Amino acid sequence: MSTFAKRERLLLADLLETAGPDAPTLCEGWRTRELAAHVVVRERRPDAAGGILIKQLASRLDKVMEEFAAKPYEELIQLIRTGPPRFSPFSLKQVDEASNIVEFYVHTEDVRRAQPDWTSRELDPVFQDSLWSRLERTARLMGRGSPTGLVLRRPDGRTAVAHRGTPVVTVTGEPSELVLFLYGRQNAAKVGLDGDEDAIAAVHEAKQLGI
Repeated sequence: MSTFAKRERLLLADLLETAGPDAPTLCEGWRTRELAAHVVVRERRPDAAGGILIKQLASRLDKVMEEFAAKPYEELIQLIRTGPPRFSPFSLKQVDEASNIVEFYVHTEDVRRAQPDWTSRELDPVFQDSLWSRLERTARLMGRGSPTGLVLRRPDGRTAVAHRGTPVVTVTGEPSELVLFLYGRQNAAKVGLDGDEDAIAAVHEAKQLGI
C-alpha cells in the first residue's frame, strides 16, 4: 500500500476502535459500525461493492452490508487494518494509490468531525499535494451534479474546474478541505465560498455533490 493510504487506513481503524460501534459519523444514516462494514465490503466483496455506483446492484449491496455490519465489530476493525485480500484489485499498489488515499482520508474525517470536540489536523504539504493531484483528475466527475458552475481554488491560487456553468461559485481551501467539500461534506469542510448568495446556498445544500 502507498504510504499515505496506509497511514490513513491505520488511523481510521484506530479511530473506529476508540469510538466504538455506535458513534456518529458524517455519513448520513451510518454510525461507526456501518462505516466499518462499508470499508470492508468495498475491498472484500467486489460482487456487491458495485452497488455503490450502480443502482441496479444497490439491493445486493444493502444485503451484503447488513451481513457484514452484523459481524463482531472487532472483526471489522481487524479486516480494515490488515487490508484487502490478494484477489482484490485494491491489493495492487497502483489501484491503492489511486483510490484509497482519498477514500480513507474522507472516512477518517467522517469519524473525527462527527465528534463535538474535533480539531483540525496539520497535514504535511506532500500529502496535500497528493490529494490535490487526485482532486484535479476527479473534480469534474465529482462535481457534475453541482447546481452552479464550481471552481476549486487552493490558497496559492491554483484552480480546478469541477463544473462549468453560470453563476460560478469559487470554493477556496486547502486540498484536504476541498476534497471533503466535493465529496459531499459541505457543512464540515473548512472552506470559503465566493459568488452569488443564492448560488452559494444552492451548492451548500446540493445532495448531488459527492458520493
